Amino acid sequence: MSGSVIAAAPEDVGLSSAGLDRVDAAVGEQVERGVIAGAVTLVARHGHVVRRTIMGVDRRLPRRPLRLDTIFHLFSMTKPITSVAMGILADRGLWSPDDPIAQHLPELAGLRVLVGVDERGAAILENAAHQPTMRELMTHTAGLGYGMHFGPKDAIEQMYEKVDPLYAPTLRELVARLARLPLAYQPGSLWRYSISAEVQGAIIERLTGRTLPEFFHDELFRPLGMRDTAFHVPREKRHRLALLHLPTRFGKTTPVRNPLFRDHSTPPAAPLGGGGLYGTIGDYARFAQLLLNRGEWEGRRIVSEAALAAQMSNQLPEAMLDPGFGTGAMRFRPGFGYGYNGVVVYDPVAAALPVGRGSYFWDGAAGTWFWVDPDNDLLYVGMIQQFFLQGSPLLQEVTQTLMADAIIGP
Repeated sequence: MSGSVIAAAPEDVGLSSAGLDRVDAAVGEQVERGVIAGAVTLVARHGHVVRRTIMGVDRRLPRRPLRLDTIFHLFSMTKPITSVAMGILADRGLWSPDDPIAQHLPELAGLRVLVGVDERGAAILENAAHQPTMRELMTHTAGLGYGMHFGPKDAIEQMYEKVDPLYAPTLRELVARLARLPLAYQPGSLWRYSISAEVQGAIIERLTGRTLPEFFHDELFRPLGMRDTAFHVPREKRHRLALLHLPTRFGKTTPVRNPLFRDHSTPPAAPLGGGGLYGTIGDYARFAQLLLNRGEWEGRRIVSEAALAAQMSNQLPEAMLDPGFGTGAMRFRPGFGYGYNGVVVYDPVAAALPVGRGSYFWDGAAGTWFWVDPDNDLLYVGMIQQFFLQGSPLLQEVTQTLMADAIIGP
């Protein structure tokens, strides 16, 4: 298959135009109700883009329309890209899944596990049964916390907020701050959304001697033609950066400044592999197509099939995937597994989700979402800028469900 994502009519690749209309209508309904200001969506099959849809606006007053080249805050949709970057380094023999993390970041040697706090609030620690491994780092099972949870904060999150590794001025300092913190649980015993992709970014810098923005640009964005994806938005492109929104108590949406990070106009000194990228829908579709192409792009091998197979295969036992844990806007359920930096649907029947076996997906804090379905050779990308809160529309699940009816041929 060619790496290029080129246009075709839906019926030419076994999709129904009427079925795609119904998918668009479900997203458009949220725009019409004022739940989201606007959305840009893209569907591709067999390497051909068959539908690009713009709904609503970026800004209502003064009115600013969304465009295909609108630049969105990707937030956690950075994580699957970071995983591919790690796969490139695995291909070069620079790390393997069973390596202790401390083999590549010696500052993290000898980490102990938090088991409680005493009456004075001091941490009670125990030795780790084993030091966390790279496989555990790639699957949010290493014992790390995050420091940016919005709900009730347990002891480990309070410790993270005091030390603040996520907002360190450099990735080296992020690792130094992390070394002062205990593990949240015994490595390999629990799935917990964490700072792991930021640590992966620090490992990429350490293994390559390049900054994370340089490595991403040279090894992924330039080869794939992702011209508008970066850890910053230069001043000449700022007019294309989408406005962020929060829901109001009246069920509508209102513009806000970025509440998570400062928006950068130059490459940041601490680029976050877990949430720092900006990009357009067309750029992200190119990345998604790379996943469907099993690592090839226009005849060039970017990352190995083996590395992508590890990323897009379930790595965890079912007992570890507690339904209480969030997978972005969705929740773990039967049939859901976790690969590297993303959910894998290993049993669509058990999941009650009509996607192909092995579908891989993730989303971002401001509502962006994507999935790739290797069984059906299909990709979908949706871009909005609406922060997740209780009652936010589950557009990932809605569009996955409706897309099944749009597939009418091989």
